[in-house]
Amino acid sequence: MRMLSGRLLLLCVAIAVTVPVTAREVVGWAEVAVIHPGNLSIRAKIDTGAKTSSLNCKCHDIYEKDGEQWLRFSVDSHDGTRLWLERKIHRFARIKRHFGGVQERPVIMLGICLGGVYRETEVNVIDRSGLDFPLLIGRQFLHENFLVDSAAQYINPPHCDINSVK
Repeated sequence: MRMLSGRLLLLCVAIAVTVPVTAREVVGWAEVAVIHPGNLSIRAKIDTGAKTSSLNCKCHDIYEKDGEQWLRFSVDSHDGTRLWLERKIHRFARIKRHFGGVQERPVIMLGICLGGVYRETEVNVIDRSGLDFPLLIGRQFLHENFLVDSAAQYINPPHCDINSVK
């Protein structure tokens, strides 16, 4: 029986070593990301507990354009650079707050570069000025592309080639 168990274990190890693993980028729990349009560098917290990403926005204004709702807002980088953006509202999300209750937030599509991965993703916008990170990156963006090292931070600076994306 032991010999059979040993051989089975060796077979499992051999299979595990020979099966290719999809390459994933490693990021720390905190990174610098770049948002597009605008090419703005911003500090981001990587949050595997959040489904969608969330961005601090100031001075937001919802208006109608061609029969659709749009959002005008500004985002500040860590060096004080302010970027004004206008994005079509993709939907409204009902977010469960950690202290209870539900908050409705506009959701836009926004390009994010994290490490070497550029992806357009859903981002809800809200005043996060009381928090340490203006951008929270959730599982929808991280899915299939990243492994998170919870002991590390700022280990994978943004290096996307945005010109080759579109």
